[in-house]
Amino acid sequence: MLELKNITVEVEGKTVLGNISMEIQDGEKFALFGPNGSGKTSLLMAIMGFSGYLVTTGSIVFNGTEINKLSTDERARLGIGLMFQRPPTLKGVRLRQMLDVVKSKGFNTQGEAAKFNMEGFLDREINAGFSGGELKRSELFQLLASSPTLALFDEPESGVDLENMELVGRMMNSILRTKDGNSALIITHTGYIFEYVEADRGCVLVGGQVHCFGNPRDILDTVREHGYEGCVACHRKRPKKSHNRK
Repeated sequence: MLELKNITVEVEGKTVLGNISMEIQDGEKFALFGPNGSGKTSLLMAIMGFSGYLVTTGSIVFNGTEINKLSTDERARLGIGLMFQRPPTLKGVRLRQMLDVVKSKGFNTQGEAAKFNMEGFLDREINAGFSGGELKRSELFQLLASSPTLALFDEPESGVDLENMELVGRMMNSILRTKDGNSALIITHTGYIFEYVEADRGCVLVGGQVHCFGNPRDILDTVREHGYEGCVACHRKRPKKSHNRK
């Protein structure tokens, strides 16, 4: 579904990601771990096509089509959706109005709002005065309404208390079940969200480079025991497999 081919990303003339390559298959839930400042959010912004995140080399391919030159709204119309880590406040715009613009055919705003305790948010200005957990729920509800083929989640557990974590996980699972074969790229540096959402595969992003592709829980266990640098060092020191037959 998504293929990054040796992309390098610059922000304000500075290289923040170098030669990133990865693939996300149809229906795959992919976890991206990394410490703060490692370039995780920049990667999502580049995939989504936000201004200021310049892909200087390589290509981004979505469902077989290179999207490097497409605008952000064109990428959204193709089926890519983003949950911001720190979404902006939209004064004068009610959540209900936004949902009317982005919702997919057949989405029942009132019914879905009742399911996820969002009724009280529908007529509030988007993100105005919201707590950390409320911000995430608002973002997820908009994503649920738009029913993306590829969902990009930027640290969904950040700023969420334990009481709301289960609800955030439930909303994410609903998003990922809205279409057969839809996929996700889930950014995290704590891994807490994977107590509620199952990931199929993952990797570590450190210093603008990707490392250690494998089982997300194994990666997370290694990071918890040795830290991110320890995880990457382990990968670098791993002996190469011999191709000699005995």
